[in-house]
Amino acid sequence: MKKYILDLKVVDTQQLGDRYVLLKLTSDTPLPEMIPGQFAELKIEGSPHTYLRRPISINYVDFERNEVWFLVAMVGDGTRQLSSLRRGSFLNCVIPLGNGFTLPESPEKRMLLVGGGVGVAPLLFLGSRLRQMGCEPTFLLGARKASDLVLLEEFRQLGRVMLTTEDGSAGEQGFVTNHSILVQEHFDRICTCGPKPMMMAVARYAAAQGIDCEVSLENLMACGLGACLCCVENTKKGNICVCKEGPVLNINQLLWPI
Repeated sequence: MKKYILDLKVVDTQQLGDRYVLLKLTSDTPLPEMIPGQFAELKIEGSPHTYLRRPISINYVDFERNEVWFLVAMVGDGTRQLSSLRRGSFLNCVIPLGNGFTLPESPEKRMLLVGGGVGVAPLLFLGSRLRQMGCEPTFLLGARKASDLVLLEEFRQLGRVMLTTEDGSAGEQGFVTNHSILVQEHFDRICTCGPKPMMMAVARYAAAQGIDCEVSLENLMACGLGACLCCVENTKKGNICVCKEGPVLNINQLLWPI
C-alpha cells in the first residue's frame, strides 16, 4: 500500500479522562486508503527533547468527512506535545504504515476484539469495517479504572461492549482474560491490542481454545519503514521488522511461550 507524507489539519481535539486526547484531522485532498491495524508516524514540533516521530495507531477513519482520528496517551514529552495541538494547526504525518488485521471471510464469523489501555485505539476502526460487512463484533475492553475507559459510546454503536477494570469501578473486576464471557461464549477469531502481558494472556487463551488470533505488537519503533531495526521481533521465520511486516501478526508466527 502506498505511503504518503501529509500535512493534516486539526479539526478537533478532545480530552478523554486524564490520560488521553483524541485528535481528529483532515486534508484538503481525499485521504489515502487505510486498513484497520495500520499506524502513522507523527512529527513532533516544539519539543526540545523529542527528535523522532511517534508511531500512533489509526483509531478511526471517516471517509465521508475525510477525517482520520488518533487516540494519544500522554506518557512523555512527545505525546504531550501532540496533545497540545489545537484546532486549525497542522500535523505532519507519514501514513499509512504497516499491515493490518485480517477481515473474516464471512459476516457469520463471531469476532472478539480485545483491547487494554490505549490499545483499544485500532479496534474502533476494525469494528467499523466489520460492521460494514454485516458482522457484529464483541468488544472486550480493559483498564485500570473506569475513567481510563474511553470511546465507549463509539464502540457501542458498532457492537456489544464488555468491560473489565482492575479496581472494579466498571464492568467485571480483574483483567480481560478473567471476564466471564470467555467461559460463556465461543468465538471464531480474536483480535487484540494492548500491553504485551495482556496480549500474551489473550494469546494463551486463544491457543488453548483453538481460536485463530491476531495481535497488534507495540515494539519500540523509530522510522516506521523497516530501516532502523528498532522494532525487530524474533518469529518462527526469523527476525522481522514489526513496523513493516506487522504490527499485526498471527500468534502462530510468534515465539511467545503460549
